[in-house]
Amino acid sequence: MSMTDPVADLLTRIRNANTAKHEWVDIPSSKMKLEIVRILKEEGFVNDFKLFKDNKQGIVRVNLKFNSEEEPVISGIKRISKPGRRIYVGSDKIPQVMGGVGIAILSTPKGICTGLKAKKEKIGGEVLCYVW
Repeated sequence: MSMTDPVADLLTRIRNANTAKHEWVDIPSSKMKLEIVRILKEEGFVNDFKLFKDNKQGIVRVNLKFNSEEEPVISGIKRISKPGRRIYVGSDKIPQVMGGVGIAILSTPKGICTGLKAKKEKIGGEVLCYVW
C-alpha cells in the first residue's frame, strides 16, 4: 500500500483515536510528522509523544489529551493543503483559526511552525492543517 499523503494519515489517525477516546495512538514516523506532533504538544493539544525505533522508519506514540469531562481537547483537525492542491500564503495572509482559539500549522522555509510564529518572523509558507 503506497501512501500519497502522510500528513492526512497522521491527522486522520489522531481524529479517529480522539473520537474513539483512545488514550494513545501509534503513527509511522517521519520528520514532518514528528514536527507536527511536537507543535501539538507545545500548543497543549496532546499530552506527550514518544518515538519508538524499529527496523524501518520508527513509530510515534501520541498520548492524547482529554479534559475533566473526558472530552477530547482537539475538537477539530483539518488538512488544508493537499497533494493535488497546495495552498500557500504570504506572512500577511496567514489565517486565524476559530477566532484565535485554534492554530494553523505551516511548512515554511525555516521549518514547520504555527501561524503565529510564522507571522512574527514575517515568513509565509504552505498551510498544512488547522487544529482547534
